[in-house]
Amino acid sequence: MASPLTLLAAALPLLSYLDAKHQFAYDCGLISSFLHSRFRYMLMERRGKLSPFYHIEKYALSPADCERPFLIYQGREYSYKEAYELVLKYAAWLRERYNVRKNEIIAMDFTNKPVMIWIWLGLWALGAKPALINYNLEGDRLVHCVKISTARLVFIDVEVKEVLEGTEGEETRRRLETDGAGREVVIFDEATERVVETWKGFRPGDEERDGVKLPDMAMLVYTSGTTGMPKAAVISFQKTHHGASFVSAWLGLKKSDRFYTCMPLYHSSAALLGFIGSMTVGSTLVLGHKFSTKTFWPEVRSSRANMLQYVGETCRYLLAAPPSPEDKNHNVKIAFGNGLRPDVWVRFRERFGIPTIAEFYASTEGTSGSWNIQKGEWGVGAVGRGGSLISVLFGRGVTIAKMDAENEELLRDENGFCIQCGYDEAGEVLWKLDPNNISKSYQGYFRNPKASEEKIVRDVFRKGDAYFRTGDLQRRTRDGLWYFIDRIGDTYRWKSENVSSSEVSEVFGLHPAIAEANVYGVALPNHDGRCGCAAIVISPPTSDDEVCRELSKWVTKLPRFARPIFVRVVKAPGGLEKTGNYKFVKGRLRDEGADPEKVGAAGDVLWWLKDGEYVPFGKRDWEGIVGGKVKL
Repeated sequence: MASPLTLLAAALPLLSYLDAKHQFAYDCGLISSFLHSRFRYMLMERRGKLSPFYHIEKYALSPADCERPFLIYQGREYSYKEAYELVLKYAAWLRERYNVRKNEIIAMDFTNKPVMIWIWLGLWALGAKPALINYNLEGDRLVHCVKISTARLVFIDVEVKEVLEGTEGEETRRRLETDGAGREVVIFDEATERVVETWKGFRPGDEERDGVKLPDMAMLVYTSGTTGMPKAAVISFQKTHHGASFVSAWLGLKKSDRFYTCMPLYHSSAALLGFIGSMTVGSTLVLGHKFSTKTFWPEVRSSRANMLQYVGETCRYLLAAPPSPEDKNHNVKIAFGNGLRPDVWVRFRERFGIPTIAEFYASTEGTSGSWNIQKGEWGVGAVGRGGSLISVLFGRGVTIAKMDAENEELLRDENGFCIQCGYDEAGEVLWKLDPNNISKSYQGYFRNPKASEEKIVRDVFRKGDAYFRTGDLQRRTRDGLWYFIDRIGDTYRWKSENVSSSEVSEVFGLHPAIAEANVYGVALPNHDGRCGCAAIVISPPTSDDEVCRELSKWVTKLPRFARPIFVRVVKAPGGLEKTGNYKFVKGRLRDEGADPEKVGAAGDVLWWLKDGEYVPFGKRDWEGIVGGKVKL
């Protein structure tokens, strides 16, 4: 009779095959991280300790943890004990100087810096709720964000005080103070910081933080506002703790780890998954002031960070910097973030010697997400991954539904129900909601029920069900990989075909002389649909002529209908317009279209694909299109 070891050895190839086919080990990691998070936040609610303030207090009061670094900023280290004492000073100052009370909302307009964290945690210590304002906003957008928050008090970083200076700035300040019926605007400068540090701190009683439930608001985080005014997304305590606890468990974050982020803390990615995720397990947050290719790697190296966070186009910018012998001189084992495009993925990983990419997909106001820890060759470019166990356990909790991308409507069958996409078929990602208790997982936008309801679709696969609309197109492969295709609205229809701006951008992004590429559809007189236009930034010293001539052959990698008719060479010093979180802004580009007069007014130059070659596009060519003499 064969020994157990012999039987095990014989079974190993079969077990390995089954794991590769069904991804049991990977699914178990995801499921255990999910259960860990769920158990943790339910226990916090039962104990009345949902405020993240209790995280820093726990480690600050622990003899084994109090001296470990909580925060590293520009070489300055703050231990958990030191940080906690500062938070208590700020809590006392907020209460005694400004009478901040439980449950009220206080607006914060700050760049990344320690004082932002001290105020933030001080507010939570008092049971108040921060509204995190994008520090890039000014004028109408800044006033709008503060106003919809209902905050009576606004703290503005001295670094961005110019939004309140000059003729326009003074008008902005007047509106902030008068539109809010006596709202107070406070410029937080170094003198104020010194005053607070001399304040006598106190620990607010537990009653200040008692009584909150998981669906209750922990803070407000704003959408980017690329299609209109920003909306204030309600970030619940459940979402705060689930995001932080799940990610820290999924990444295997430990107390000894150092997590680097220079992404803006006003955004949910850096706030929940970076700052709070690090604090949840008692590890060290290494905070960069702003993203810069000059400071990124020096800060990572000097702090000995072993995990880093990326977002949007930051990895492309790092690749665009000149190669250095120091490129692999760091301790980073995992790069974690979202928006790493497939054309950058492998080059980034190989140049900087980072063995693991942890890519995720989620949204500020959303209710779910997808996750992909990627090593080796398999899974490059995927925003999510799941095997048989995930499929069985979560079923239609996350699904992809067919849609008419041009009209931005979900397709329905003869019975009025949506149609689930098959493998490798692109459609809109939908996340399941409890139709009898929508607010259990989805809190929507603060004081904006209309916008909140627009994100919900009902009677999707059966009568009475409800799903959250992500507004994003994805496809799922048979082996369990999920790929981002495009944002709905960024996909355009040309020559009776749907064109993904994201996929076209990837092809342009692979050209060695193109630093940035933003693809979108433009409407043309006398033509149906929208034709493609690629706004590009060319890396010097390459000339426009040289690149555009090369692009004539380069675009043959794309189907004929997907090849952009127009190329817009952007000349602005700052390159393409982006949000504070490095997403490309397409609105103005779409509006200016292919009119050379409008494009020229912005200082840019247009080329067009004529007889298979990109050549300069001018006023005469435009008049030919407007007059119906040119048919593309």
